[in-house]
Amino acid sequence: MRILLVEDEPTLRAALRRDLECAGYVVDAVDNGRDAWHLGATEPFDAVLLDLGLPQLDGLTVLQRWREAGLAMPVLILTARDRWHEKVAGIDAGADDYLAKPFHTEELLARLRALIRRAQGLASPLLRCGTITLDTRSGRVTLGGQPVTLTSHEYRLLAYLMHRPGQVVSRSELTEHLYAQDHDRDSNTIEVFVGRLRRKLPPDCIETVRGLGYRLQGGA
Repeated sequence: MRILLVEDEPTLRAALRRDLECAGYVVDAVDNGRDAWHLGATEPFDAVLLDLGLPQLDGLTVLQRWREAGLAMPVLILTARDRWHEKVAGIDAGADDYLAKPFHTEELLARLRALIRRAQGLASPLLRCGTITLDTRSGRVTLGGQPVTLTSHEYRLLAYLMHRPGQVVSRSELTEHLYAQDHDRDSNTIEVFVGRLRRKLPPDCIETVRGLGYRLQGGA
């Protein structure tokens, strides 16, 4: 899952990026509204963490422009605890949730997981497909109740597919959501990770749809 982090305070931005990456997310981080607007409009993100007090272009304007452009990615706004009017304005502008500073990392991650699930019409933090279960809270994957050990890239690929059960996902879409903008992207590596997953999971659970991409089988 790929996250856009928009925060102008360097120490907080670095800490949030570290925490998000430790939680298994791919993170693009920017410190101003203009870069945020451009990235959000040109790159696919599974969710956005958006501070409102930004230089060059304020966060509320960025959010309004995204929504006016028809961009529907989930947005969690970050705001100072005593600025209740920012919360109201952010929700009215199209934010999906808000979190007041200072906050606990665990709450941020929980809200982020919920936003990503809801965007795909999923309610439970436990994602299931046949005998495969992925716990989005712990990052633990089991097969028939037995733990499955995955690398970070294998986990990200499986998590993306399990958030979209039964949907055909192209290699280019997977590449865009598994790597940050500044990463050397090669869609051929997706085939490698799919092959590794198939050796660790039921071989028929990831179907290759010729000319289109991959589809997770087995029922949600």
